[in-house]
Amino acid sequence: MRVVATAGHVDHGKSTLVRALTGMEPDRWAEERRRGMTIDLGFAWTTLPTLSEPVAFVDVPGHERFVTQMLAGVGPVPATMFVVAADSGWMPQSTEHLDALDALGVRDGLLVVTRSDLADPELARDEALEHLGESSLGRLPAVCVSGATGAGLPELRSALSQLVKGLPAPDVDADVRLWVDRAFTVRGAGTVVTGTLGAGTIRVGDELALGSRTVTVRGMQALGESVDPVRAVARVALNLRGVGLDEVGRGDALTTPGRWLRGDVVDVRVGPPRGASAAVELPKQVMLHVGSAAVTARVRPLSRSGAPDSGDATRTVRLTLREPLPLRPGDHALLRDPGAHRVLGGVTVLDVRPPALRRRGAAVARAGELAGTEGVPDAAGELARRRLMRRDDLVALGAEVPADVPAAGGWLVDPGHLPVLARRLVEAVVAHAEAQPLEAGLPAKAAARALELPDPRLLDLVLAEPGASSLTATGGRIRRRDAGGLPDAVRAAVAAVRADLADAPFAAPEAHRLTELGLRTRELGAAVTAGALVKVGDGIYLAPDALDVAVARLADLPSPFTLSEARQALGTTRRVAVPLLEHLARQGRTRRDDEGRHSLR
Repeated sequence: MRVVATAGHVDHGKSTLVRALTGMEPDRWAEERRRGMTIDLGFAWTTLPTLSEPVAFVDVPGHERFVTQMLAGVGPVPATMFVVAADSGWMPQSTEHLDALDALGVRDGLLVVTRSDLADPELARDEALEHLGESSLGRLPAVCVSGATGAGLPELRSALSQLVKGLPAPDVDADVRLWVDRAFTVRGAGTVVTGTLGAGTIRVGDELALGSRTVTVRGMQALGESVDPVRAVARVALNLRGVGLDEVGRGDALTTPGRWLRGDVVDVRVGPPRGASAAVELPKQVMLHVGSAAVTARVRPLSRSGAPDSGDATRTVRLTLREPLPLRPGDHALLRDPGAHRVLGGVTVLDVRPPALRRRGAAVARAGELAGTEGVPDAAGELARRRLMRRDDLVALGAEVPADVPAAGGWLVDPGHLPVLARRLVEAVVAHAEAQPLEAGLPAKAAARALELPDPRLLDLVLAEPGASSLTATGGRIRRRDAGGLPDAVRAAVAAVRADLADAPFAAPEAHRLTELGLRTRELGAAVTAGALVKVGDGIYLAPDALDVAVARLADLPSPFTLSEARQALGTTRRVAVPLLEHLARQGRTRRDDEGRHSLR
């Protein structure tokens, strides 16, 4: 299936033309038929000569009061059938519709001059072609017809066939983003939504994201028949399970879960309106139209580029949206002035996860950063700008993750940023060693905070950099490889303790002796961490080999042995023997029976 949207001034015969081509009534509401004017979107379809697939038409209203509805129909559709009446010629809404199509970057279409039985169509055709030639559509093929008499309809069907054949092939494997243009209920089925599927494939049973929730496709129809699957491009109706009519409506989007980023702050490039040589002054509040959505947005210019007196036709701005939308770099949209009801320009989305602008001059710097961005999802460019980002976020931007990008913990790192991180890590470790000489290194979590890393696992990538080769990580801490260990004063005090223990390895020094040597809690903790002493209990410190010596002496005792026997074999007091045996038991080197006796394992 291919989809074409109508465009043109009110009462120029768009619905009559669709009716003549398809034999179907596109005006759905009784009021529309009573007034003879389309006020909402209509849909119809037909088959065309030499085409194996049907063509569906989205019939949009032409009245100026219903431009929002018109944009909802045109937004997701790749081609237009622009209609001008021979007896009226080019009219104000013709201009507004063309301005909208130009802002959205629509390039494929066909001019149809209707009511050719009421006036000579050549003047209206030539005038329309002149206007169209100044837009993104360029000089289109033109057909003159009469919906009333049927004159020219065979030529129109042939021209439509040629238009459809020339449209780019859709990507049926792409991530789904279906903009909802209608939502209603069907008795016995529940909520049904319709939209134009521009890319991807949907199957019955698929789960799709609707805002922050996930919904299931219960059934599908295309062109009035149940189908499974539906592949782009297609007009499709989805029956959603467990969704109330008040929970979905025009402007919502159904997307492949986890593959789209929903954002309410986006950086965009705004082009000038059709025919303008310079950008217009943007009001503080605008209406952003994308897909079938129309969302109010607050404008923050990022630089003076594009101001009316600058001579630059484009400008870069930040939009803060009233509600988040699933967008990607490269998306096309348009801005309208909600007060003056005029098109302000076309929009190209550049970034849907922009950084905060906190410092003075940050907006101008950001504009410079985006100056070379074309709005095409690019993994290397995104990583270079962001330095760090989640893998899922890069995928959701529509970029393919390169196989050689450094990654850890679900995060990706720009390879060019790793040397910078390595240098900063060395500086942080040195600074910590100077400030905290008794600690055995900088804790990994503190190192991650110092480098502004979202996950400590990324430290492994930094430590693997040549610039961090002077560092080593052990026990959850990072230190310099050539670090001298304990400060000189602590090393000397520990040496004194070791000398005291040389002849009596289990005569642990008393608290007053440790204090006399300057070994307080922090110093003793550093000595234990460095492996210079071993702590077997509160206030009980021995030489590192004391545990092995104790096991060797206890092995000479008959098993099991009592605490008193162990104390005598070790040549120590109960103050040391009790915590020492408990320590050995915790290590699994001894065990205690129900009678309180001990034995080696």
